[in-house]
Amino acid sequence: MANNLELQGGTYHVRLAIPADVQKAFGGRRILSRSLMTGVYKEALDRRLPILATWKAQIKIAREGKPLPEDWQDAVHSAVAELESLKRNRKLKIIGEQVQPLPVSEEEVQTFKSRNSALTALIEKIVEHERDSGVDGDLRIQEVLHGVFKKAIRREMTDKHRFSTDERQELDALINNPSGYTPRSPITKARLTEFRTFRENRNVAAKTIDQQQSKLEKLSKFLTQTGRPLDFDAVSAWLDSFSLSSKTLTQYLLAGNVFWKWAMKHDIRWRIDYKGKANPFEDHDLPKVRGKDRADAQRKDFALQDLSRLHAAAKSEKLHALADLILLGVYTGARIEELCQLKTDNVIDIDGVQAFDITDSKTRAGIRVVPVHPNIKNIVKRLIDDSEDGYLIATNSRSKYGIRSDPMVKAFGRLKASLGFGPDRVFHSIRKTTITQLVRASVQGTLIAELVGHEVGQTTFDVYSQGSSMSQKYEAISKLPVLNPVRTPAVK
Repeated sequence: MANNLELQGGTYHVRLAIPADVQKAFGGRRILSRSLMTGVYKEALDRRLPILATWKAQIKIAREGKPLPEDWQDAVHSAVAELESLKRNRKLKIIGEQVQPLPVSEEEVQTFKSRNSALTALIEKIVEHERDSGVDGDLRIQEVLHGVFKKAIRREMTDKHRFSTDERQELDALINNPSGYTPRSPITKARLTEFRTFRENRNVAAKTIDQQQSKLEKLSKFLTQTGRPLDFDAVSAWLDSFSLSSKTLTQYLLAGNVFWKWAMKHDIRWRIDYKGKANPFEDHDLPKVRGKDRADAQRKDFALQDLSRLHAAAKSEKLHALADLILLGVYTGARIEELCQLKTDNVIDIDGVQAFDITDSKTRAGIRVVPVHPNIKNIVKRLIDDSEDGYLIATNSRSKYGIRSDPMVKAFGRLKASLGFGPDRVFHSIRKTTITQLVRASVQGTLIAELVGHEVGQTTFDVYSQGSSMSQKYEAISKLPVLNPVRTPAVK
């Protein structure tokens, strides 16, 4: 059989002999064979390679065992701890105590029996031998069963994985004396994987999942390095280890809170281990910024002449897309990502009024229609005509979350810094300027909220009202003042 190929009825099959010492792991088979779905020899040569590589990897695992996962100690400890709880509960039940049984489904029982037929037969013999020995016999059965199950855990681990001498000793210590083991962190990789899957299935934004998982991984690392249990004091010490603002620390607590509530509801082992314990992520007193310090820390809006300078500087630096984006921000009050997500077909006509149909926003109220200000109609036409990818604003974003504004945020940051603006002014400050100018133009508050995508906070307007007409919106947006041109920006 040259090159592991065999021609059968005009179709090539790839075949590989299974070494005798691992045939048991393959159900007693001696040969692995698969059709390559081709009668062309050269194609068969290529198609066989990944299949052979997979088979050889499986043979290696069957012979040597899988490498140990990073958190194998926690998995073994959790399994043995569950056995300890099961033994205790069964003994209490035997002597007449009321206990809450561990939830074990019939499917799990049958799966165990099918995978451990010899062990199941041994258990049945033990039970039969002690059946008529009264309470003492029943208690002895639980002790013997406990020992049998611990041996089963050890055998399953050593059959599946490669263990060094030291690792085997650690495994034995974990099984024989689980109380002497301190888990590195209850926030294990396995739990984080389950948590992630749960949230992905509920359509939580990928960026939110990644950010919160990163924070939880940091906490897990802290608990491992310090040997602390997961409690209020440990979380407090963890927060103190950062030099971060209260706002950012609140996000860390939020990540922990979401994970804790998920685990208490969906993780059986977690519910047992933390039953009756307080949520360690609640009631933390974070530093509060007050008075002048709070005012200084808040983001400020731009003056109109500042926006003229920024726009002129962007054009001078040949940052044409950023210059257009600044004007779109000034005359719409839209968020930067809302603007960067606008496509050419988001420019629509309603009742004779050209408008931006904003369909991608961070809030429900953000889904809205904003008339095109008279001063940017020519710019919008040019952007539509010049678009090569269907978007009004061209960016070179490589964000895995589909966020198109990242390069523009960075470019704007460099530009405003070159003009002497500090961290209290960002692109979002333009939105504040627009709202301020609408207020000063005596535009009604509810109409301003409609234009910039804010909820009014009153049921009458947020639920029952159909909103302002396009002519009313156009009249309001047209009241925004036109920026005075600046010919030579003072770039530092």
